[in-house]
Amino acid sequence: MIELILETGYELLRDMPQKYTILDIAKTAGVSRGTVSRVLNNHPSVSDQTRQKVLEVIKRLDYSPNFSARSLRTAASNMVGFATDEVITTPFAVDIIRGAQDTLSQYGKVMIAINTGYDSQAMQKSMEVLLERRVEGIVYAAMFHREIDIPAQLVERIPVVLANCFSKDQLLPSVVPDEVSGGYNATKALLDAGHTRIGFINLSRAWGEPIAPLPASDGRLKGYKKALAEADVPYDEDLLHYTDQRPTSSYDKTLEIMQKDDPPTAIFCGNDRTAMGCYNALMSLSLRIPDDVAVVGFDNQSNLCEALYPSLTTVQLPHYEMGQWAVEYLLNHADDSVDPPQHKLNCPLVTRDSV
Repeated sequence: MIELILETGYELLRDMPQKYTILDIAKTAGVSRGTVSRVLNNHPSVSDQTRQKVLEVIKRLDYSPNFSARSLRTAASNMVGFATDEVITTPFAVDIIRGAQDTLSQYGKVMIAINTGYDSQAMQKSMEVLLERRVEGIVYAAMFHREIDIPAQLVERIPVVLANCFSKDQLLPSVVPDEVSGGYNATKALLDAGHTRIGFINLSRAWGEPIAPLPASDGRLKGYKKALAEADVPYDEDLLHYTDQRPTSSYDKTLEIMQKDDPPTAIFCGNDRTAMGCYNALMSLSLRIPDDVAVVGFDNQSNLCEALYPSLTTVQLPHYEMGQWAVEYLLNHADDSVDPPQHKLNCPLVTRDSV
C-alpha cells in the first residue's frame, strides 16, 4: 500500500530545532557519524585519541543527544517515508518505487511517498510531514545519480537511507549505481563483438542543469577507458563527445563523430535517449545497425529500447534493486553505531539486437 503526497507547501506544525547535530560533531571532529555514536555509547572499539577528540568537540559545541528522537525511532508505526525530487513523476518511478514497496510489503509496512522537486524548503517541509506521520524511517531517492543535502536536524531525529544519491562527506548510508561497471560492461560488449574504434557520446548536463561533471558521466567514462585498456586498445580522445541532452544534440554529435577520417564502427551512448538520436543520425547517413555501426545505450528504458529498430542493446540501471536495498538497510541495519555504507550495485548488460 502506498499513500502518495505531492508536496505543495504544508505549514509546519513546529519548526525544526536549530542546534548542533551528530553530523556537525562528526564533521568538526573529522570522523564518521558512527564513530561519534560509538563514543556517545562508550563503545570499546574507539581509540583513546579519537574518543578524546570527539569528546572535546562535543564539549565545545555543547552538544546533547536527542533522546526524544531515539524514542521516536523505536515506536513502530508500520509506516516508512519515501521522499524524492522527481522520481514519482518520471519513467524511473515504477522500478525504484516497486522495489521499495515490494520489500516493505514483505515486512507488513506501508509506504508514504512525497514528491519535493528540487526545492530545499519544500524538502524540509516534506520531511516534517513524514515525521508528523511518525514514520519509522525515510528513504530519499533522486531522479539521477547526484550529491544531495539532507537537513541535518532531520538525520538527528530519524534513520534516513539514500537511493540513487549520496550525501556530502558520505555521512548517510546510500545505494547508487556502479557507473564504472556500467561503462565497462557496455564497452566490453562492443570489444567482444570485434570493434576497436568505439565512439562514446557521454552526458555533460543533467536534464538541462549546468552540472558538470556528473557522477554518471565520470563513472561511465572511467568504465569505458578501463575496458579499452584491458583489451590493449588505445584511448582516442577524438572519439569522445558530449551531449547536452537537447533532442537534437546526440543527432548532431553522431554526424560529427562519423565524419572523422577514421570513424568508429561502434558507438556507446551515455543513455538510451542519446542512442535514439544516434539511431536517427546513422539512418540519415544510410548506415545500418549493427552491420555498419553497432550501438549500445545506458538506462534500459525498455519501452524506448524495444521500440527502436533494431532493438537497443543497453545497460540496466538497477532502480528496482536500489529500492530494495534502501528499504532492507533502513529496516535492518540503520544503526547509528555502524559507519554508514556507500553501496554500489552492478549495472549489467541487456542484450538485444544493436550489436
